[in-house]
Amino acid sequence: MSDSTLQQSPVASNEKEFLSFVLGKEHYALDITTVKEIRGYEAATKIANAPAFIKGVLNLRGDIVPIVDLRLKFNVGEATYNEFTIVIMLHVHERIVGVVVDGVSDVVRLTEDDILPPPEFGVAFDSQYLLGLSEVDDTMVILVNIEKLITSDALALVDPNQNMSLAG
Repeated sequence: MSDSTLQQSPVASNEKEFLSFVLGKEHYALDITTVKEIRGYEAATKIANAPAFIKGVLNLRGDIVPIVDLRLKFNVGEATYNEFTIVIMLHVHERIVGVVVDGVSDVVRLTEDDILPPPEFGVAFDSQYLLGLSEVDDTMVILVNIEKLITSDALALVDPNQNMSLAG
């Protein structure tokens, strides 16, 4: 039995797990290790002068969590808020951030060979925030570098200088 376990180990270490989700008609995925929890949408406390894509903040068991609607930020899908609206709570650079999506699909396992380089055009996300593309069950999935996106100037949720000190 231990021989078969050893043979499976290299395959498992070569794979990464991604949580796939939907924005509009497009399928996206992000590194599952950043996911803290998945929950239904609840109204957030609005922040004065915040951009429209920042819905506000929630108190999540003592943590004040900014809620970002990726549908509004990237102008994809309908920004409706009902019992089907999903918030993915992420733990990125010592901070919890919630992202609103249209739906969560599945957990997918991909190897580096499964991932194609990101395109330079044709997707809502700026290609600097993409890890690449992969075909999963005949559907093209856009792999998002969620850490880079959350720490970017585009969202301005985490101070990059603070990240450097945390990483160092």
